[in-house]
Amino acid sequence: MATTKWTLDPTHSEIQFKIKHLMITNVTGNFNKFDITAETVEDNFSNGKVSFSADVDSIDTNNDQRDGHLKSPDFFDAANFPRISFEASNANNVEKDGFELVGDLTIRDVTKPVKLQVELGGVTKDPYGNTKAGFTVQGKINRKDFGLTWNAPLEAGGVMVSEDVKILGEIQLVKQQ
Repeated sequence: MATTKWTLDPTHSEIQFKIKHLMITNVTGNFNKFDITAETVEDNFSNGKVSFSADVDSIDTNNDQRDGHLKSPDFFDAANFPRISFEASNANNVEKDGFELVGDLTIRDVTKPVKLQVELGGVTKDPYGNTKAGFTVQGKINRKDFGLTWNAPLEAGGVMVSEDVKILGEIQLVKQQ
């Protein structure tokens, strides 16, 4: 069986996160620079190898002051830990077009196993003859598990930033010939 390599189509992909602020609304952030590669048997993604990395310095929450704080030692410490990475070790089919991707996520040199829910949107050829595969990715992590512990108590009770972080991705991969 032939191994197929897939690379990221960055112009049709995005990685986001959402986290509760003041425990009343979600703030959305993006990583504007990231890479994903995959190796599959034929076009079967259910047991593929997936590697992801994001440039922490590319974080964008639409607020320069907040972005600077997220890059600081209080959170990601981009100067000392410039990359976030994920290496998938297993994919388990859960339904016809979906699977659970299991792997190791590394943030600030802390590596923990995580599970991501992946929906295969489909595989098709674009107008230029390239074979592309589309995916929707969802997951949730506890930021404190990765050493992201900064917070501030609120006068009315609670804290400024939730521990839970939702991970969202819309990914297009291009089959390499």
